Amino acid sequence: MGNIQKKYIGILGGSFDPAHKGHLGISKIAMKKLKLKKIYWVITKKNPFKKQTLYSLNERIKFAKKISRAQKKIQTIHLENVIKSPRTIDLINYFIKKKNLINIYFIIGSDNLIRFHRWKNWKKIVKLVKLVVFSRRGYDRKGMKSIVLKNFKNKIIFIKNKPISISSTQLKSQKRLNN
Repeated sequence: MGNIQKKYIGILGGSFDPAHKGHLGISKIAMKKLKLKKIYWVITKKNPFKKQTLYSLNERIKFAKKISRAQKKIQTIHLENVIKSPRTIDLINYFIKKKNLINIYFIIGSDNLIRFHRWKNWKKIVKLVKLVVFSRRGYDRKGMKSIVLKNFKNKIIFIKNKPISISSTQLKSQKRLNN
């Protein structure tokens, strides 16, 4: 294996159905507070905890690239075909083994912290990365009681941010109402 890269990178994964200013906002905050060289927006074909996506994978990738185009440190990618898996643990192992990166910050919202213990190999994920948790309105209190926090408090970084008043779920609901 080549030289291990010392640069710090962030990974913000998800379905991005659709990408929005909230994703952009937390990415900017993470870049500044954590001094990240780059953030990868890793778009998954489908969130295993949700029934279906509203937009096609290509539409979601195209829109994520469009909304982040002014941010040179954000790179939108889809890797499931490359790593042959939709799992976060496989994505992280790809960045470690193929990209020689070890300083990885995995960015989630406090809503994901609540059920993070249901993710495949969640303990290994938390051991391999620094888990960065952004505040989400209505989820912080439950997130503070999560199984992950009870087991790995020293591996989790909480970032207090202004509550993000937009979500992909809201945007999808608005689109359905307008159709």
